[in-house]
Amino acid sequence: MAKVAIRVNGKRHVVEAARDTPLLYVLRNDLHLRGPRFGCGLAQCGACTVQIDGEPTRSCVTAVGDVVDHKITTLEGLGTEEKPGPVQEAFIAHQAAQCGYCTNGMIVAADAFLAAHPDPTEDEIKRAMTPYLCRCGTHFRIVAAIKAAAEAKR
Repeated sequence: MAKVAIRVNGKRHVVEAARDTPLLYVLRNDLHLRGPRFGCGLAQCGACTVQIDGEPTRSCVTAVGDVVDHKITTLEGLGTEEKPGPVQEAFIAHQAAQCGYCTNGMIVAADAFLAAHPDPTEDEIKRAMTPYLCRCGTHFRIVAAIKAAAEAKR
């Protein structure tokens, strides 16, 4: 165990962890953030997605020691209950969540996608969201929400 300093949602945190500890565990257990979720533990479902320097990253397979000196953004860093971010607001308005388990990772990924592609086509949105698994089947609502968020951000 060692002291590891990470920057999450604009704030510096020092945690006691082995450098190979999955970032997801530090975010949930040490920082008590509930945005990133444990899904598969194999980087296949996307429930644990966070942004590292603006890039969507699976936190379940990312070692905390590898993200020192990087900017980490979780769902909590995109908005609040009182003032949701544009993607969060669009997901709410389009009822893009059913059980809601995958939604946090999808919102974080969609936010990063829209930062890089502010005027995406429907096909581009579908391709970008393909790696994220929604077992409830709300994909059509998710695509509609991302289209609306893109329009709101412009």
